[in-house]
Amino acid sequence: MNEKILIVDDDKSHRQMLNAVLNDAGYSVKQAENGLKAIELVESETFDLVLLDIRMEGLDGISALKEIKDRYPNLAVIMMTAYSSVSTAVNALKSGAYDYLTKPLDIEELKLLVKKALSHRRLEMENRLLKERLDNRYGYDRIIGTSPAMQKLFETISLVSPTDATVLLLGESGTGKEMIANAIHQNSDRKDKPFIKVNCAALPETLLESELFGHEKGAFTGATASKQGRFQLAHKGSIFLDEIGEMAPMTQAKILRVLQEREFEPIGGARTVKIDTRVIAATNIDLEEAIQAGRFREDLYYRLNVVTVQIPPLKDRKEDILLLANFFLDRFNKKNQRMLKGFAPKVKELFMNYAWPGNVRELENTIERAVILSRDDVITPDDLPDAFDPPSRPPDGRPAPLSEPRTLKDVEREMILRTLEETSGNRTHAAKILGVSRRTLQLKLKDYDISNL
Repeated sequence: MNEKILIVDDDKSHRQMLNAVLNDAGYSVKQAENGLKAIELVESETFDLVLLDIRMEGLDGISALKEIKDRYPNLAVIMMTAYSSVSTAVNALKSGAYDYLTKPLDIEELKLLVKKALSHRRLEMENRLLKERLDNRYGYDRIIGTSPAMQKLFETISLVSPTDATVLLLGESGTGKEMIANAIHQNSDRKDKPFIKVNCAALPETLLESELFGHEKGAFTGATASKQGRFQLAHKGSIFLDEIGEMAPMTQAKILRVLQEREFEPIGGARTVKIDTRVIAATNIDLEEAIQAGRFREDLYYRLNVVTVQIPPLKDRKEDILLLANFFLDRFNKKNQRMLKGFAPKVKELFMNYAWPGNVRELENTIERAVILSRDDVITPDDLPDAFDPPSRPPDGRPAPLSEPRTLKDVEREMILRTLEETSGNRTHAAKILGVSRRTLQLKLKDYDISNL
């Protein structure tokens, strides 16, 4: 059994009687003759239960109870008194006592209550430990998932977070790479230090260098004052380099030096800045393919690729789709002051059969749109975007064949054109809907010879 009980009573003979009874019942027992001694023992040793007399010289039982519960709120305490009254019992229970016994004690009642109190404490501890495990496993910075793919991801995060290793996050757009990076930082020893984020595709090359490494006054036109770079701002903390695959070769060379030497020179300066900054990078492109095409440095790839974390697309974690959908429904109900109760069965079916090319971000946007547009108390197929319209089928029930074979590039080109049409040619808005950077969209427009739009 091994539970440990502290008996607190200024009546020595009563303490010894309780000691004998509880020892015979298989418990480990310690004694204290007053409230002050009890508090000392509770602070120096671990107990599962305290039997505490109310009337004692010096620090009385109620005062000792309040002190103990303030410091150890999960410790079970049963009060004892020879002066039974309703007011005393209520006062003890209000102060945090588990229950109340009247002297002379009924030994069988005592044993039963002790057993019940310890059972209740074990259950509370198990629930608390389970919640902690669930928080650690399924609640990294609101990252939701119970699928095997996500369990593997959470395990990887828990292993890599306490280290200083450089991490490369790989995954499609919309899978939550920034959230994973934040989770790694928040579960590291650097969590109380800065976490600096940089979108490498959102800034022109010259501006990106200044943002990353800083500059000295007069380094270029407009540099009216010296400025610290993001690497320096993240000293002792972490820096997240998102979409690193879009970085220009010259900047890649400087990043390589930072990873190798942990130092750099600000633009226009001769002084060397040394840093202790953990690097977490992310990309949705195939870096090995980019290396073959000469767009990404092979030596930088191997410096970044100390620990690779592959983030699964939503289509590979279907068990999480409805879990995520309910999470977003609750969030957007609160945000928009709605009270939608859930999803129509057909919507759940559509969600489970949909490919989710935009991953979790697309699901989030879909739920937000549906919450805003819904006129019912549940989300129905009418509240979903056109992408969820079931394909037309011929009379024999088989899917209608495509008019002609199409490659993935054809499909991507069509999606880009359709999104640009929906946004009236607004490339920034279209890039956000598609889950890519504006620069990536511009490159794809050029590749598909549709940059004139």
